[in-house]
Amino acid sequence: MSAHMRIVITGAGRGLGHALVAQLAAAGHHVIGCSQSRASVERLAREFGAPHRFDAVDVSDDSQVQAWAQGVLEAGDAPDLLINNAGVINQTRPLWEVEPHDFERVIDVNIKGVYYCIRHFVPAMIQRGQGVIVNISSGWGRAPSPEVAPYCASKYAVEGLTLALADELPYGMAAIPLNPGVVNTDMLQSCWGDSAAAYPDSKDWASRAVPLLLSLGPDHNGQSLTVPS
Repeated sequence: MSAHMRIVITGAGRGLGHALVAQLAAAGHHVIGCSQSRASVERLAREFGAPHRFDAVDVSDDSQVQAWAQGVLEAGDAPDLLINNAGVINQTRPLWEVEPHDFERVIDVNIKGVYYCIRHFVPAMIQRGQGVIVNISSGWGRAPSPEVAPYCASKYAVEGLTLALADELPYGMAAIPLNPGVVNTDMLQSCWGDSAAAYPDSKDWASRAVPLLLSLGPDHNGQSLTVPS
């Protein structure tokens, strides 16, 4: 990929997304991010400034994603790299005890949100004839774990959706499901409590994830990858 890329990333306001924004911006790339939280968007804008762009978007709402993508594409070229990172996890409990609204939120953000961003950004990438789509998966999208069944279901779906997309893209593009590995984030703490502190934090993780992300190209199309530990 080129030295200075136009990169779109969802879920930019916290955790892995925020860590990626920080390192990608520091490396000189043009970052366009979204967060559901308007306060997070305002904080990102203060922290990183122009030419980076941040918008309040609920990726589970197709109309919001459509409006966001339209504004981004009208302001510049299609992204070189689209990172579908936004994700939520259910409250840890056996599947039969998960509340319907909790289950639905996981599916709406983790699966539908990825689809909506692909729906509204990828046609412009195809028209341009290049670009990489990275959909953040999980170790729990490749091997299950108890009490996070909705999250597992969503990440298994991300794997399948991405690999099918890889077969649909024209030559010269790539779609990759990426397992970030185990990282100490708010999401992990909600599952593992204090034991999450034994794992690398987001900043350390991003120092390994960003070089991998920037190295991805057509040769990686359809490969299920994992950030090195």
